[in-house]
Amino acid sequence: MNYMSEVEVAEVQAVVIGAGQAGLSSAYHLRRTGFELDRDFVVLDHNPGPGGAWRYRWRSLTYGKVHGMHSLPGMELTDADPARPSSEVITEYFDRYERRFDLRVRRPVQVRAVREGTGGRLLVETSAGAWSTRTLINATGTWNRPFWPRYEGQETFLGRQLHTAQYPGPEAFAGQRVVVVGGGASATQHLLEIAPHAAATTWVTRRPPVFHEGPFDEEAGREAVALVEERVRQGLPPRSVVSVTGLPLNDAIRRGLSDGVLDRQPMFDRITPEGVEWGWGSPLLERSRELGGGRRVAADVILWATGFRPAIDHLAPLRLREPGGGIRVEGTRAVADPRVHLVGYGPSASTVGANRAGRSAVRDIRRLLTEERVAA
Repeated sequence: MNYMSEVEVAEVQAVVIGAGQAGLSSAYHLRRTGFELDRDFVVLDHNPGPGGAWRYRWRSLTYGKVHGMHSLPGMELTDADPARPSSEVITEYFDRYERRFDLRVRRPVQVRAVREGTGGRLLVETSAGAWSTRTLINATGTWNRPFWPRYEGQETFLGRQLHTAQYPGPEAFAGQRVVVVGGGASATQHLLEIAPHAAATTWVTRRPPVFHEGPFDEEAGREAVALVEERVRQGLPPRSVVSVTGLPLNDAIRRGLSDGVLDRQPMFDRITPEGVEWGWGSPLLERSRELGGGRRVAADVILWATGFRPAIDHLAPLRLREPGGGIRVEGTRAVADPRVHLVGYGPSASTVGANRAGRSAVRDIRRLLTEERVAA
């Protein structure tokens, strides 16, 4: 059955999917360069209100703990109370931003699929109808795709397993033995918060963590982004910028290292009903007991701080993925389809990167539409 024959399809020049930092930046630049909302473009967001992924951050992540939050274009985030939860501060900021620039985000709208339409257009199928568009800015981020690694025995664990996306705050772990898995900033933040409440914590990572001293200056930032960008140019799944830069060695991290909270252990080999286990030949662990040549740590909770994957399943009908598993991107443009731009993907996943990428995507879209008009 033809989907387009069942519903009314609105025609626009651009559809923006997602209203986090990347989507709002893109919408701002579309308006600034002459695109008219509802006539020329629409912004769709699956959330019930403003804030993007920030609205779901745990309350103990206060604004003062946020690393590198960059203001949206055209409106600075000023006088924010560092002691307030970042979820409140940034959600309120995004709300003010949407109202100030009259972005009229349509929500909640679930985008089900983007596929080839008619006349060289893309068809965006959603829970609120369909749009036929010349171009697409995909700014869906990663929060809805938490990555859960699989390990032998995982289904037998009698305790609780949860992901960073479900982190309830440190008080929920009072008196419990917690294994935190992951080598990023979220893992260290969780450990430092949980340790004063928990009966015991154990930190495990696949690779030894790398800490960097001193300020993370602009040159270092450019080098890190370039490494991530090279992966997406090759069509490989993007890595996070922090996987390239390492972890900042601030005062809190130094205290965690000195008091043993951030005493990293190698990745366990399997999960048991009572905890996690290292096999024969694994490095010795101080807080463990022998188990036939291996080692075991008892746990009530396994907290997976193992990151996220891009939320791009709705783009599957366009067949943009390369054999390496990612979408090959030049700047923000999908190499396989120049009508599609991925903003907030790979090297533009940071807040400052998302701002720049939104501007770049709009510039490319204007060029493409101009070339189409000239050709016509």
